[in-house]
This record gives sequence, C-alpha cells and structure tokens, in this order.
Amino acid sequence: MKRNSDAEMGRREFLQRGAAAFGAVSMGVGGAAADDDGAPRIRRVVKLGTTDLEISDIGMGTGGLRDADLVRHAFARGITYFDTAEDYPFSSKGAAERALGEGLAGVRDQVVIASKTAAGASEKRAEFMRSLEASLGRLRTDRIDVYLNHAVNSIRRVENDEWWEFVALAKAQGKIRYTGISGHGGRLARCLGYVLDNKLVDVVLVAHNFGQDPAFHQRFTGAFDYVAVQPELPKLLERAHAAGVGTIAMKTLRGAKLNDMRPYEWGGATFAQAAFRWVFANKNVDALIVTMNSRGDIDEYVAASGQTKIRKADLRLLDHYVEKNDATYCRPGCDLCHAACPEGVEVSEVLRVRMYAADYGDVEMARGTYAQLGRGASPCLECANPACTAACPYGLDVSKLTRSVPRLLDLV
Repeated sequence: MKRNSDAEMGRREFLQRGAAAFGAVSMGVGGAAADDDGAPRIRRVVKLGTTDLEISDIGMGTGGLRDADLVRHAFARGITYFDTAEDYPFSSKGAAERALGEGLAGVRDQVVIASKTAAGASEKRAEFMRSLEASLGRLRTDRIDVYLNHAVNSIRRVENDEWWEFVALAKAQGKIRYTGISGHGGRLARCLGYVLDNKLVDVVLVAHNFGQDPAFHQRFTGAFDYVAVQPELPKLLERAHAAGVGTIAMKTLRGAKLNDMRPYEWGGATFAQAAFRWVFANKNVDALIVTMNSRGDIDEYVAASGQTKIRKADLRLLDHYVEKNDATYCRPGCDLCHAACPEGVEVSEVLRVRMYAADYGDVEMARGTYAQLGRGASPCLECANPACTAACPYGLDVSKLTRSVPRLLDLV
C-alpha cells in the first residue's frame, strides 16, 4: 500500500510541477466552446511563426483519411489547418491527399495545407519535384502552404543540399510557400539543431506531449520513472519559437487510448481535451495536429480550442492515463531497444505498428506500416535473448510487445 501511495503522489507531483512550469492551473472544469446551436468549433486562430499563415490552433491530421465529407465537417467546425503526406494512409498511398483535395474544393483559399515527403539522403531534386507535383495533383491545388521533409531521424537527410536546392526552386516557382521538417525519432534533436543553426526552416512539426517532454521527466518514485532521453528538445522548441520558426506539436495524445479514459471523464472535460490544454499551455508551441477519424473525434477535439490553462480535473485525467498505459507505451525519441537488438529489428517502429492496431484500432493502417519494415518482428518470435527488454529504461516488456504484433495483424 505504501508503494502505491508513493506512486500516486509521484504522478501527481509530476503533473503539477509540469503545469506550474508551463502556466497557470485553473480550478474550473468547463465544457466545450460552442456556437449558438451548441456545435463546438475552433475558438483560436494563431500566426504560424513569422510566416504570413494564420491557422486554427487545432489542425486535422489525416493519417487514415479517405472520406472527403469528414474534411468538410472539420472545415465547418472552423479547422483551417490540414496536415497530410504523400504516403497517407500507408495501405493506400495518396488517398488522404485525394480526400483533402475533394473535401476542400471551393474553399482552398480559406485553408492552409501541409504535406510531406520522406526526402532521402542521396535523392536528387528532380525526385523531390516529382513527389511534390504528384501531391499537388492529388490535392487539386497549385501550391502547398507548408511542405515538410517527413519523419526526419538522420542528420544526413537534412544535410542533403539537393533537398534545399529543390526547396528554393519550388518556392521560386510558387509550388510551395514554406518548408521545414517533421520528426519524433531519437536523433530529432540533432536534426533540429542543424536546421536551426543554418536557418533552413520556416516550420517544424515534432512529437510533444504531457508524458514526453524531458522537462517533466523527474524520478519521483521507483514506480513512476521518467528518463530524459531528449533533454535538448524543450530548449530547441524555445529557440525555434524565438527565431520565428512555426512550431506544431503532434503525438499529443501519447498513444490515444481514448476508450480507456471514458470512465474517468466528467463535467464536460475529456482526456483528449486535457492533453491538448497541456500542450497549449506551452508558449513555445503555436498549434497542434491530431488524427481525426470521425465526426465525433472532430467535435471532441475542437472543443479544446482556445483553452490554454491546465485545470485540476486535467491533472487527474492525465494521471490516470499514465497509470493505466505506462507499461505498454513506447516513448518517441528513445530507440535504446533498437540499438540493443542483435538482429537489427526496428523495435520502435514495430511498436508503432502495435499502437496503430491495438490503441488506434486501425489494423489496416498497421498492416500498411508493417509491410514497410522488411522482416518486421519475425526475428522476435524465436528470440531467446531479449536484449531489447533489458535495454528499455521504462521497464517495458519489449519482447512480449513485439511478439504480439504479428498476431494482432493475423500474420501467424
């Protein structure tokens, strides 16, 4: 009983210290911002860095998007920032861009579109231009407002002069307006430092949530152990913001196990809204994006727009989430398990697939992602020496989690 009590106090102290570091803690538990007809909608528009783009503080992520009507609903709720990529969804590449193009027909000048391509370290500008022009066609537009080098986790990719020469050319031709990088891997901080040092980006998109920011990774008890695997990230966000670089957060729901939290939600507040308020309390973050798979998702998420103070009820919700899900959540930016694996399994990527299948409930997206991993978790099925588990600083049973992935996807 003493250890459970200590763990509870540790989680509470963690969250309260984080809230104090970011901003005020409000005692209230308000409901959603809504129109006169009761429909929730976006209440805050922000300027993205020093660009001339003004966007909704909550943007629509489109990782699994296929439905143009969902895009129209998001726009009706006031969302004006739409984030996609040429490979979304993974099982049907380009489908998300096509759905966006259809859904935003007639309102293109009222919205901001971001898309991405994974620009390799040895690829040439002609290849990047082909990718861009294919995206423009699917999106039914003559320009992309923010075009990002996707999922950057290698310094060689941002050192590739061909990418930056392509960017300059595409800007001069009016095909893109602003550029930057996105990422959530273990080498993200180094990549961010490079592009900021060299003044190469207008916008950055990074993983940032209440359980990942190293500023709050304090070791309070043995049962509540956070390790600062990317201690540079908060300073880099601060530096980017001070330099006028637009800063957008993703992965804000820390695995998005929303159904786990429904029993704890009350007073009109939800776990997702609490997690968003945590992000918005950080003055160095301009906006966030989140995947929206239904009208219900959209209505729930936009209800947090404009709410920049953390509430007492939020702390309880975030606390419960950590307590329930810590044992299965793979932290972005760690990758120590990958380094330890003698078979070279991309462990964090395999566990991302597990998150899509088990947490998001999107088995199709999980299968598409898994297909890109080559051997995937197949070496894990016969592994007798799980070095990955021993290497995990968070105590996850990594080998058990990786072995579960082929079964979740009906591959064994």
